Amino acid sequence: MNRTTLSLIAGTAALAAVTGFATLNQPDAATADTAQAAAELPVERTSLLCPSPSTSDLADTSYTSFTPVTKGTDADGTAELVAATAESAAATTDKASDKATDKKKATKPVVTPKAPGTPAVGDTSGGETPALLGTAEGKFAPGWTVQETTEVTAGSGRGLQGVTCTAPDTEFWFPGVSTVADRTDYVHLTNPDDSAAVADIELYGKDGALQTTVGEGITIPAHSSEPILLSTLTGEKQEDLTVHVNVRSGRVGAAVQALDEKLGGDWLAASTDPAGTQVVPGIPKDATAVRLIAYAPGDADADLKVQLASPSGLITPAGHETLHVKAGMTASVDLGDVTRGEAGSLVLTPTDRSVPVVAAVRVLRGKGDRQESAFITATAPVGTRASAVGNSAKGSTLSLTAPKSTAKVKVTASAGSGGGTAASQTYTVKAGTTQEVELPVPAGLKGTYALTVEPLTDTPVYASRTLTATTEGVPGFTIQTLPDDRGTVAVPEADEDVAVLQK
Repeated sequence: MNRTTLSLIAGTAALAAVTGFATLNQPDAATADTAQAAAELPVERTSLLCPSPSTSDLADTSYTSFTPVTKGTDADGTAELVAATAESAAATTDKASDKATDKKKATKPVVTPKAPGTPAVGDTSGGETPALLGTAEGKFAPGWTVQETTEVTAGSGRGLQGVTCTAPDTEFWFPGVSTVADRTDYVHLTNPDDSAAVADIELYGKDGALQTTVGEGITIPAHSSEPILLSTLTGEKQEDLTVHVNVRSGRVGAAVQALDEKLGGDWLAASTDPAGTQVVPGIPKDATAVRLIAYAPGDADADLKVQLASPSGLITPAGHETLHVKAGMTASVDLGDVTRGEAGSLVLTPTDRSVPVVAAVRVLRGKGDRQESAFITATAPVGTRASAVGNSAKGSTLSLTAPKSTAKVKVTASAGSGGGTAASQTYTVKAGTTQEVELPVPAGLKGTYALTVEPLTDTPVYASRTLTATTEGVPGFTIQTLPDDRGTVAVPEADEDVAVLQK
């Protein structure tokens, strides 16, 4: 068989492997020269990774799984979350062994959804809950979203901690970590695959790269998770750092758990890819302090215009009109109570030439010894659709931001995990504003529900969801952003070209 034939076969096989769908049709005379637009088809498999929630014996963790109803999916499918343990790895790689089979049976799913459109929940307690490996196929795959929420009643990091379980990738940026005495920050690296992954962890402070020990060539075994304590990588104590996780081989899920002795704690999700303009959506209206952290990963300094998208429009914080970020260094600034009683979003744009940056904010609520902290990282727009899960009848807030022009957005509240009827509402978000919308609530709600956000206009919309829960006077809260759920993939129309076999 000649090289051209092999290339054609390999190309066709690769398309089928990525999308699960490929068609080869004999063109007719009327359509042979007409370019076919790519079709948007539902993805057929989704992987999500949830980090180990806590080491505290006082931790109570809930997991909520949700898949929005998507047209064009198969009737069949499954979704489950199982522990990332040596047992699950052995069960995968040694299926012929009776011992491995027994181990696989012992790894029970933490959450097993029954149908798209309805959340499924699971709970754990204590400090020994492992990281979770999630896989959804068929009708459960498009837009599959899992929320991990933990309440810790006392000790370092006490309060409400939440994270959206992430897809595996090969590069992550985390502006906002710290190595000061009151902070205990871990980078959690979770490997879903059958072979080991190798990653480097780099730290960048106010003066550039920090010297690290054992930060290079960290091995994450198959089907396992490794929490890396940042203070063990460097002796330097700095309040604001940026972590770069670069995966040499394989792929991992990554998240930072930032725990403070006095200010509670939360998960710090990865910032969206470096870009000249960044949006940090949904700073709560009752925020008592906001700290902005940014990092420029390239060779050029970045000068950023800092604006707050408020309910009435874009405003410039007095005294903090711009932020200069030196190349390869982390810059930070205290913005105080910048929202002044109204929900807002930070919009960072170049003052002159565009230089890529990553960014995040740390938000405080409460006063004195009853303060709690959370993080919001710069995020991508909602895109086609995004979901936030684990919402209750009270204590859930959705913020929508349209920095460039007016947008219309449809928000759907799903059926409840224990019962209820879905409800939808459409909102208009004016250009340059942030709107904290009044949420639709499912009729007859029992349990928790999911929010699905779908822009109805082409203008970019950014969103975040806040969960709150006050415990012993401490205003616990956690904030998750809503980037596109990547529930569909563009699949080009493929036609057979017999001529390629004759070249």
